[in-house]
Amino acid sequence: MAEKVAKLGVSREKDFMYYVKDGGVWKVQRKQPGAPKGRPEKVADGGFEMDTNYIYFVDRDGDVARAKRAVGGQKRKKTARAAKKRRPARKAKKPTKAKGGKKKAKRGKKRR
Repeated sequence: MAEKVAKLGVSREKDFMYYVKDGGVWKVQRKQPGAPKGRPEKVADGGFEMDTNYIYFVDRDGDVARAKRAVGGQKRKKTARAAKKRRPARKAKKPTKAKGGKKKAKRGKKRR
């Protein structure tokens, strides 16, 4: 489903991650526990213009390829669980009475 955009023949190293940015191929060292973050390094210039409707990647031959971007995801079938109607939520129970019985009402001053 992917089409080749540029034949670069980039040879990959095991400890590096390769990505396509601004029409060129870049590599950065993979994150290792306790090791500082690596600095990106440009490997090859592809000389092509990127389209936002496609995802660009380095394929197994070391060439730049692109695949159509799936915008919005794929529609899924409804499952039996999702098809069931939802029951209304239960009402919250009233709090239980505190120990000691009823509280006495405070008496205020009488007003004339």
